[in-house]
Amino acid sequence: MYIDINVFDDRVISCQKCPRLIEYANQTKKNHKKKDFVNDDYWCKPVPSFGSLDSEILIVGLAPGKHGAGRTGRPFTGDYAGDILYKALYESGFSNSKYSISRSDKLMLNNVRISNAVRCAPPQNKPTNEEIVNCRPFLIEEIKMMARLKYILALGSLAHRQIIQCIGETQSNYKFKHNVKHKIPDLKWKLVNSYHTSRYNINTKRLTYEMFLKVIDKLNH
Repeated sequence: MYIDINVFDDRVISCQKCPRLIEYANQTKKNHKKKDFVNDDYWCKPVPSFGSLDSEILIVGLAPGKHGAGRTGRPFTGDYAGDILYKALYESGFSNSKYSISRSDKLMLNNVRISNAVRCAPPQNKPTNEEIVNCRPFLIEEIKMMARLKYILALGSLAHRQIIQCIGETQSNYKFKHNVKHKIPDLKWKLVNSYHTSRYNINTKRLTYEMFLKVIDKLNH
């Protein structure tokens, strides 16, 4: 079956379901347009996924950061969490560069697609439950479109919960725990958990770079 990924991305980008997030994006763009980043306007729209639908791995984060993907328009691009993620992917053979700078750079992912549980940057990086639910259909559809999917990596407990909801399973049966691989009956893919690569987690050593590399290594098997 032919899938026009551009049509899917356009539906993501044009989504207007969450008034609070739309207002936040508009205010952010107004405050920062050609001010803090002279040659780079803020994206300030829902952020589409990055990577091929033919990939065997889907990485799901929480939501775009206001000055990261909320600015650049690419998941995990332009902030600290992305620096950690893309470095690990490169060192594990999943990309051609450890740097993700903008949508127009030459970065290419190998067998990996990157998405978020919520596609818009939320205030204080905290989406409401309604906003999480509003975004869920996109992830449900995305998972179904990935015919070769073998692993979904959830970065953080919110992403984990969103994925469990997407497949209609019970949270208590699949609890979030770092570096755990869940085999879910009747599904061809496995769910892998990791703490989020946020600056806070790295600074407090809840997650070290070496710990994260071990998680990424699970995706190679």
